[in-house]
Amino acid sequence: MSEYRGYTGRSLTLLKDCKAKVGDTVRITGELTYTGILMPRYEYNDDEHIVLKLKSGYNVGIKINEIKKIEVLSSNEIKKETLQSHPKNSLLPKVLLLSTGGTIASKIDYRTGGVTPALTASELHGTIPELSEIANIDTEVLFSEYSENLLPEHWKKITEKLDSYAKSDYKGIIIAHGTDTMQYTASFLSFALAAFPIPIALVGSQRSSDRPSSDATLNLISAVRFVIECNVRGIFVVMHHNESDDLIACHLGTRVRKIHTSKRSAFQTIGGDPAFLILDKKIQKNLDHEYFKNKNYSPKINYDAHVVLVKYYPGFDPKLLTTIIELGYKAIIFEGTGLGHIGKTLYESVKKAKERGLFLGMTSQCIDGRVRMTVYESGRDLLNLGVIPLDNMIPETALVKAMWALGNTKNVDEMKSLMLENIASEITN
Repeated sequence: MSEYRGYTGRSLTLLKDCKAKVGDTVRITGELTYTGILMPRYEYNDDEHIVLKLKSGYNVGIKINEIKKIEVLSSNEIKKETLQSHPKNSLLPKVLLLSTGGTIASKIDYRTGGVTPALTASELHGTIPELSEIANIDTEVLFSEYSENLLPEHWKKITEKLDSYAKSDYKGIIIAHGTDTMQYTASFLSFALAAFPIPIALVGSQRSSDRPSSDATLNLISAVRFVIECNVRGIFVVMHHNESDDLIACHLGTRVRKIHTSKRSAFQTIGGDPAFLILDKKIQKNLDHEYFKNKNYSPKINYDAHVVLVKYYPGFDPKLLTTIIELGYKAIIFEGTGLGHIGKTLYESVKKAKERGLFLGMTSQCIDGRVRMTVYESGRDLLNLGVIPLDNMIPETALVKAMWALGNTKNVDEMKSLMLENIASEITN
């Protein structure tokens, strides 16, 4: 029940006996006397404490064994938040905000003690009134999922929705997305919607919107400012550039990787600088070329998920590759060592995969640099076995591109040609 959120066992019984509910102002008498608002608890915590928010703003946990009396001073029914509506300004550009879930659209969940997808796109907009001073925001919810739950089929649904707005009068489109798999979604959109006529920015946050340290507000405001002012086509990831609140980075969707679990500056462009930086509301362009210049928009939104990313390590069992082949996978992206190597114990399995018609691509486990398989004998052996070097393509990007290429070609030869073509700056100079 919401009026006793997170309370179980003995603490729940005590509250019910005293007719005290979450949100009530109560006085608890024990060894000391406390007055405050009864707060919800995390369901997975013990049942031996009651939590009050004191007038000072601090929370205090009180052991129920020390409680002599609970008095309800006032009953405050918890009401659903009402968000202020934002009138449209005909002088401002239009931006579409799509929500898929993730931390940026989350709040604290007192059932688990973690954060859970809770905000709709409209609510997310409503919590940041500054957005209405920049653009007229239309909102739509596509999903409400943590990003680890998003599958290639979700990528396609996002792509289809975006394609339906290709001829709209929006200045740009924002996608609120969880950070954990944002780089995968950004990569798929980059290939499927290459040369989309308006900018698309994926934006997330490392901390939920209701936390004082949240990066959601600045990231979202910056993303909106970016899509209406950048005057460039492409798919971008817009997130904090460092731990301060004054610099935002706009990364190319195919060159970005999440490199930290919890820092607000979790994302980094691999092999170069971010495409754009936003400092004090000013957008600095770092690209030395016009993204998708002179390219026509021709969406290719199919995919085939029969692709696997194999990270090589010493002791890798060749039987795993055999199993992948027998399961009917059609492509393998290797994340090899150094310049693009895997151990010779896998050569027979690689040969079998090639004979079965699988596409075999090589990337590197190194954070930066290029695959060069002609330097060492082992690399040349793999080339002779049919492994295709994928230059400095990020392994995750290569995986997504292979799914996309496989779904939009008729055979492995066509797929190979598409994998080696630089579609969306996935390969850099």
